[in-house]
Amino acid sequence: MATIETPSRGTWNSKLGFILAAAGSAVGLGNIWGYPTQVADNGGAAFILVYLVCCILVGLPVMIAEITIGRKTGKNPVGAFKSLDSSGFGAIIGYWGVLCGMMILAFYLVISGWTLAYVFEEIFKYSGNSELSAWFGQLDNGPKNAIFTIVFMLFTIGIINGGVSGGIERATKVLMPFLIFILVAMIIYVFTLEGSAEGIRQYVLPDFSLISGDLILSAMGQAFFSLSLGMGALITYGSYLKKNQNVMESATYVTVVDIGIAFIAGLLVIPAMYVALNQGIMIFGADGDLISSVALVFTVLPQLFENIGGPLGLFISISFFLLLGLAALTSSISLLEVPVSYVIDEHGIKRKKASLIVGGIVLFFALIISFDIGLIDIFVNIFNEIGLPLGGLMTCIFLGWVWKTGNAITELENGMPGAANSSFVKLWAFFIMYICPVLISIVFITTVLNLIR
Repeated sequence: MATIETPSRGTWNSKLGFILAAAGSAVGLGNIWGYPTQVADNGGAAFILVYLVCCILVGLPVMIAEITIGRKTGKNPVGAFKSLDSSGFGAIIGYWGVLCGMMILAFYLVISGWTLAYVFEEIFKYSGNSELSAWFGQLDNGPKNAIFTIVFMLFTIGIINGGVSGGIERATKVLMPFLIFILVAMIIYVFTLEGSAEGIRQYVLPDFSLISGDLILSAMGQAFFSLSLGMGALITYGSYLKKNQNVMESATYVTVVDIGIAFIAGLLVIPAMYVALNQGIMIFGADGDLISSVALVFTVLPQLFENIGGPLGLFISISFFLLLGLAALTSSISLLEVPVSYVIDEHGIKRKKASLIVGGIVLFFALIISFDIGLIDIFVNIFNEIGLPLGGLMTCIFLGWVWKTGNAITELENGMPGAANSSFVKLWAFFIMYICPVLISIVFITTVLNLIR
């Protein structure tokens, strides 16, 4: 069995490398299209304010907890919890996190493949080849889905094979700035189009009368999911942290970067929606609700790009789907790294072989989903909607009541001398023991009840 001293585990070369990698794990397709549609569906800026509060009250404390567990043990989620608890409860949390990560990656690969396919769909549409354009744009096209799912997995495995610093850190140092650049460039252009001003108003001007219990629950769920919590990714990334790094500070930076990118993604998507509406493209259904996020991204926005027309429309459409692909890749890297790290640590298998074995298993399920995309909703409900809050809840209970916050604070002293006397650290411990478990339980129970109705 490999240990923390094994060179193959690796470490982050810099604080920036960890922050960008961890933020990349959190910044995925959910932030680029999930967050904006949640905002549009739940009161615009009122939702944003509640979301920010939830990120601070729930997301940040749980993130600190996961990173602390990872750095303390220097192991994958299963090995980490096992080393801190011999009762077996910890191992269950670890295995659940690894399973959720693998199954989320399975359907995530298919959706990620759509972003690549739509680059070709837009190119062939522009060239006038309607038959090939339709083939690449058909979401339930099994053979096409399988091809692009394999391609996306190969990209992911290639980065994972490079190791922690040479693969993940190096890739995210390039991908994250490029992602932000494309986002900002597209925002500047969309702001010049007629109709964008209404979208901006909807996005930044809050209507506090819209705040309700459902809105708060939606914001809390979005905050938890968007920060990549509950599936062991941050435990794994934390295990590569050096002891002299300040966990509190790093987790805060990651949270701020994630929130920031989600916010600027909203500045792109919501004004673009109202530009589309201004051009006669429907963004609301007959019931007055916003159409589904999938239809919005793969139907409404491509229509907007087509209306722009010419080389500019093609360039913008390709840039948009490239943006989605980059966001997806930064998350797929972390999703694969969790089970790969488990196989390396617990079974002593070298990284390249481990990534091929785990990648092959995940790809098997992904290919099944490729030919039956209706399975995506099932996987989302089980492993995302239910699995992640359950994992986060068990992590809070474990740290607060099994491993104990006192031991965690001792670990936080590394990189943060005097942590035990810090008011912020004491407040964090209180939240992990009492506030976070209650709030996450509410989200979890509400989600389960909504799904079984």
